[in-house]
Amino acid sequence: MQSNGVELISSVSLHERRKTDHIRIALAEDVGFGRRTTGLEEFRFEHQALPELDLAEVDTATTFLGRRLSAPILISCMTGGAERGAQINRRLAIGAQHARVALGLGSGRAALDDPRLAETFLVRDLAPDIPLLANIGASQLIEADGLTRCQRLVSMLEADALVIHANPLQEALQPEGTPHFRGVLEAVETLTHELTVPVIVKEVGWGVSGSVARLLVCAGVTGVDVAGAGGTSWSEVERHRVADPTMRDVARSFQEWGIPTAESVVACRNAFRGGLVVASGGLRSGIDVAKCIALGADAAGLAAPFLQAAVRGVVEVVETIRRIRTELQICMFCIGAQDISALRRTPHLIREGSRHEPSTNRA
Repeated sequence: MQSNGVELISSVSLHERRKTDHIRIALAEDVGFGRRTTGLEEFRFEHQALPELDLAEVDTATTFLGRRLSAPILISCMTGGAERGAQINRRLAIGAQHARVALGLGSGRAALDDPRLAETFLVRDLAPDIPLLANIGASQLIEADGLTRCQRLVSMLEADALVIHANPLQEALQPEGTPHFRGVLEAVETLTHELTVPVIVKEVGWGVSGSVARLLVCAGVTGVDVAGAGGTSWSEVERHRVADPTMRDVARSFQEWGIPTAESVVACRNAFRGGLVVASGGLRSGIDVAKCIALGADAAGLAAPFLQAAVRGVVEVVETIRRIRTELQICMFCIGAQDISALRRTPHLIREGSRHEPSTNRA
């Protein structure tokens, strides 16, 4: 009995230390890709000097997971499971509720392993009206009680959807990682049949290919979050945590790894016609959001700008949302797109060096 207690304390400490490390490193270190970019810089909107509408007429509102949002913006899954994570999640929840955007929570594994840490994820009372996304790692699905744990997490957080984050590269590099992915696809398929809320599969920064998206469609998922390359590199984050110098060199070798966000959005939309596609990975502005919607995404997730805002306060979170939404609205105004539906159909997104719109084949 005593050894079980020691193991629990050790496990809990490990969860908290890892989450605290991730926040600290993401804020303090250069953990971007090297030359690899999101690919969004390859696209531009053709400015319309006569948009034939008034700015006040431009409506950025949309529906996401059955709830009405002020804009197709998702605060991406980031943290929880540590004291600092709890404060960040509360500030993000208050800001998201105030501005009416969606919120994803960090991996709920810690909450399931220790009830004491569950409090760091409990924000539904602060955000009663917005889509709230629970989150757990893909490698946890194949554990014997994987389905039960997922059901418990969704119920505990009163979530509108469950995000399964697929992060094989991070798990392979993380000192305490669990790079066990054999059987995950079958487990995802089972989950889509048994869970009462939609299932979304996301990467954490290296993108989802069209071939993987097609497998996920067949497995019955509601959507994919591409989390493409070009933003935060989690191989670089883990490099800052590794004590073994050889593994630090290994991690550095993967700094340029991944599918750029723009490429992943187009591939997933082509593979997942009619399904939900969330664009994320290196997005920093409302113009980035607009490009992703025009490329075929239904919503756009941002993490780093909101993490930086949340460590300062709720007001900063709200102001960051307002900035991104205003940039989105003005971008739409300047291309004559009155609403999100028109933005999705715009002929004015051009690939540099081409006079033709990119092919997304949106159904």
